[in-house]
Amino acid sequence: MKKALAQAKRAAAAGEVPIGCVIVCGDKIVGRGCNMRNTRKSTLAHAEITAIDRASRKLGDWRLEGCTMYVTLEPCQMCSGAIVQSRIDRVVIGAKNPKAGCAGSILNLLDMDEFNHRVEITNGVMETECSALLKDFFKDLRIRIKDEKGNG
Repeated sequence: MKKALAQAKRAAAAGEVPIGCVIVCGDKIVGRGCNMRNTRKSTLAHAEITAIDRASRKLGDWRLEGCTMYVTLEPCQMCSGAIVQSRIDRVVIGAKNPKAGCAGSILNLLDMDEFNHRVEITNGVMETECSALLKDFFKDLRIRIKDEKGNG
């Protein structure tokens, strides 16, 4: 999770919502990603999607069986679908996402009997650090927005 947090800090440094992700196979990181939606002007530029793409390229297969994903914020519906489709075995989540989380907060796309693959979930790993990074980012963003309105 420390490596995923480093990716989240990379996103924050770029002015993005600080979400980071790494995918591990065995004892090696095979994919990394951070949120870059605004920078890339793409809905698809989520940390998880980028990490899945990089892991698939590195391993030479779209199936990521035997891999574990570490992500600082609970995945959304798009990322949860990609996780199921890529056959990742396990997802380790830092902070819950009560407004958009689809690994248990709103619904759980990772563990549905109707799908042909289910994912093991571990919640709350380094939750304090992951949550604080997000809270600080949005607190600073609200201050910047208020300052811009006051100076405009």
